[in-house]
Amino acid sequence: MTEIRSEIDEVISYIQQNIYDPLPLARLASHVAYSPYHFIRLFKEQMGISPLYYVSSMRLERAKNLLLRTNLSVRDIGLEVGQQSLGTFTTRFTERVGMTPAHFRNSVEQAQTHLLSLKQLDNWQTSSFSFPENHTLYGTISSEHCFEGVILIGLFAKPIPEGFPMYGTLVSSFGEFELPNVKPGIYYLMATTISWGAGAIDMLLPQTTLRTRSRQAIIVQSDEKIPHQEVTLHRPRLDDPPILISLPVLMTHFLGRVKNKESYRI
Repeated sequence: MTEIRSEIDEVISYIQQNIYDPLPLARLASHVAYSPYHFIRLFKEQMGISPLYYVSSMRLERAKNLLLRTNLSVRDIGLEVGQQSLGTFTTRFTERVGMTPAHFRNSVEQAQTHLLSLKQLDNWQTSSFSFPENHTLYGTISSEHCFEGVILIGLFAKPIPEGFPMYGTLVSSFGEFELPNVKPGIYYLMATTISWGAGAIDMLLPQTTLRTRSRQAIIVQSDEKIPHQEVTLHRPRLDDPPILISLPVLMTHFLGRVKNKESYRI
């Protein structure tokens, strides 16, 4: 198992180093001398997503980086990451990041303002967003490292933090958290952090933040209590999927709920 994990790690590094090149499945599988079928199975066992979905996710992360660090047009950035159609690139980016490429590029100042608002916040009791009349997920979050800031926790439909989470919360300290009113389904818990001293780029490109993810699905059934979740934040690891959802988008929704004193429904 250790040898297989090392081989998948090698493919992940290979993808990251060649992300702007064509990366068909056959090329990735041959890199570690596996058949495509066997390679897909092993990759999904470790990452939770298929190799090509991981490639597309990494390209979107690179697109986020290019939007903030270059003056390339949105169309050129789409071409750079392998999207021939501007419309297709904009649609996929919006679905998985939570805002259009243009809005993302222009959200630097907004991100800093929202972090300041969170730091000044006294009441964190309206932090959850969910559907009514279902189960509550209880958990405890801790960290391998010292940290002061805000922790973002969400349940996602896929084992990668993209798109708006089905349920989520923001907390200002380690310890207990809860996600109320979770309806039956299959979810993956993801969490990351924003330190109080973080700059806007660090929030928009969270590549070094503490994080955690559930490698096993959380199955919620109508007639069973959800198991208590013990999660530990750690520094980024090679096989952690990129955080595609824009963290300022989550902060915006959170602050809106606090202001309106009402829960948010997806």
